[in-house]
Amino acid sequence: MTDCFSGVKVFSATRAEERNFLGEQVTMWLHRNPVVEVLDFAVAQSSDNSYHCLSITLFCAAKGAGAKRP
Repeated sequence: MTDCFSGVKVFSATRAEERNFLGEQVTMWLHRNPVVEVLDFAVAQSSDNSYHCLSITLFCAAKGAGAKRP
């Protein structure tokens, strides 16, 4: 069984100083959106010769709305 989600929020950064504070950005967003319940998340890193990108993706629903599918 999987949770139903109704929204996705993506945080990403390519510059080193932005990557260092990505977790704080997620925390601030969660504090500003107290009606949101995080049902799942994914963390990904991608790179090429010039850039390194870190992404945090939150799969969300309104609190109490993350009912299980039958």
